Amino acid sequence: MFDPRITKLADVLVRYSLGLEAGDHFLITGTDLAAPLVREVYRAALRAGAHPEVLVQLEGLAEIFLKEASEEQLRTITPLQRVTYEEYASRLAIQAPRNVKGLSGVDPRRMAIAQEARKELSAKLMERIGRGGKYCVTLFPTHALAQEAGMSLADYSEFVFEACFLNEDDPVAAWRDVSRRQQRIVDFLNETRELRVVGEDTDLTLSVAGRRWVNADGHVNFPDGEVFTGPVEDSVNGHIRFSFPGIFQGREIEDIRLRFEDGRVVAAEAARGQDLLEALLGTDEGARYVGEFAIGTNDRIRRFTRNLLFDEKIGGTVHLALGASYPMTGGRNQSAIHWDMICDLRRGGEIYADGELIYRDGKFLIDP
Repeated sequence: MFDPRITKLADVLVRYSLGLEAGDHFLITGTDLAAPLVREVYRAALRAGAHPEVLVQLEGLAEIFLKEASEEQLRTITPLQRVTYEEYASRLAIQAPRNVKGLSGVDPRRMAIAQEARKELSAKLMERIGRGGKYCVTLFPTHALAQEAGMSLADYSEFVFEACFLNEDDPVAAWRDVSRRQQRIVDFLNETRELRVVGEDTDLTLSVAGRRWVNADGHVNFPDGEVFTGPVEDSVNGHIRFSFPGIFQGREIEDIRLRFEDGRVVAAEAARGQDLLEALLGTDEGARYVGEFAIGTNDRIRRFTRNLLFDEKIGGTVHLALGASYPMTGGRNQSAIHWDMICDLRRGGEIYADGELIYRDGKFLIDP
């Protein structure tokens, strides 16, 4: 039975997240499992006057490529890849995997080679987003995603729709309320010079002086719910322990602990997945520096699901991304990777802004 909230989701994506207009050339990507949402987004885009195209990704091709390709092939950017990044100003990427562990058997070094080769494309995408380009990532519930989250498909679908505010009579109005509330937080943080994060096995300081905070309110990710910036590259000092596994292309790294000196990771430990952690840190020099610091604000996302699109938005958490900065924040770090890891502050965690306690137990003490 077709769930009418899929049509609602398509409407929010086209009308609010992407803001498609007549004449926009619009690319939709996703697997065949996302077909119900693809059809509704395609329909809504046509009604908005856009020119939609669909690129279907078959499950398993990425694994074959990373295992079978020569090093030359791993490093080659094809004409189609260039077109999708350079010619389409409006894009929607829909996550809908059959198997989230499909790349778990791939050599991390080969992943790193492919990531490095596509650093140019990633940089162009970030630059376009910073200029107001219409790009959004969303998710369509599948059995694989539900299993990762430890839920039935029915329960997981409810979790997704609730996190997206699709049970509201007017989801667009609800997201506009989120945007206004988060903007007040952003306005406060834009006047801040230094942050200190304190939690279990965590005491980290970083400068955000002169950097711009961004209100992530459902335009680039959907669902959304975070505020973020790019810290001053050589300012991060101290140590942090991440509460949840770090996940990279379906592979988990458990109990990650990092120590920073003058912005650079100088020590990195994991209870499991040390080889992958070291491979990611060795991608390039920028992979050892922080490209993003963010605070999750979506209180409708309360549990870890092993999907970063949702997990980094958990209300009461912060996350760091090693690697590339988003240019719109003023961040300058460059890398082939942008890899987020999450620290839960809901039990005893604190954030200080220029020495003033502004956040405790996952809640802002300032009035947003």
